[in-house]
Amino acid sequence: MGTGSSKARDVPQPITREEFQTERGRRRAWRQLMFADHGFLRKFYSNSHEVSAGKLWRTYQPSPLDLKKWKERGIKTVVNLRGDKPSGFYFLEEEACAKLGLDLITFRVFSREAPSKEILHGAAKLFDAINYPALLHCKSGADRAGLMSTLYQFLHEGAPLPCALDQLSFKYGHVKQGKTGVIDAAFEEYIAYAKGAGKSLSSVDDFFEWVDNKYDPVATKQRFRTTWFGNFLTEKVLRRE
Repeated sequence: MGTGSSKARDVPQPITREEFQTERGRRRAWRQLMFADHGFLRKFYSNSHEVSAGKLWRTYQPSPLDLKKWKERGIKTVVNLRGDKPSGFYFLEEEACAKLGLDLITFRVFSREAPSKEILHGAAKLFDAINYPALLHCKSGADRAGLMSTLYQFLHEGAPLPCALDQLSFKYGHVKQGKTGVIDAAFEEYIAYAKGAGKSLSSVDDFFEWVDNKYDPVATKQRFRTTWFGNFLTEKVLRRE
């Protein structure tokens, strides 16, 4: 009983807003950003890319200094794909965006789930509503940023889906052979269906007809298979969120 209680006490508790207002809490938030969120790596590997000329960029978890630089480049909206749970990164980002006059929008998506119908429809509405130029980010700029960049090019710019799927590739750090590849599996199911049914791979209407009437994200995840090496990369080496 005593050992179990000791282990429970050893688990770090999330940073609260109240703690973040203290000097100790701010130091803890910065440590989380630099180490848990791999901020120190960004000095050597900046996974930031233009998705649409002059309109949309994708990136990793930005620090307050990164956000200042993005503001100087003309960014007006920051889309956080990680969620707004109490955490050092979120409080630092929220504070920096408020100081810089940037719109901060939280639109949570997941890297190890086939995208839900709500996320797919929500993304279409989001892209129509936000103030551009915009920046979207997850933790590493690879999986969730890749999902939303794919959806942006397909839903908002009319790119054929197979072309838009280039945003989900290893050159951005995305590993489709690991658990994160379930995102690709959902799109690949639609592509196979569309080819068999004579549907256009550029038609948003055809895509959402399939989403609403035939797509089952739970079944897609159950059918998806990873490889041991893909899992080793995403879970052990890259330690994706």
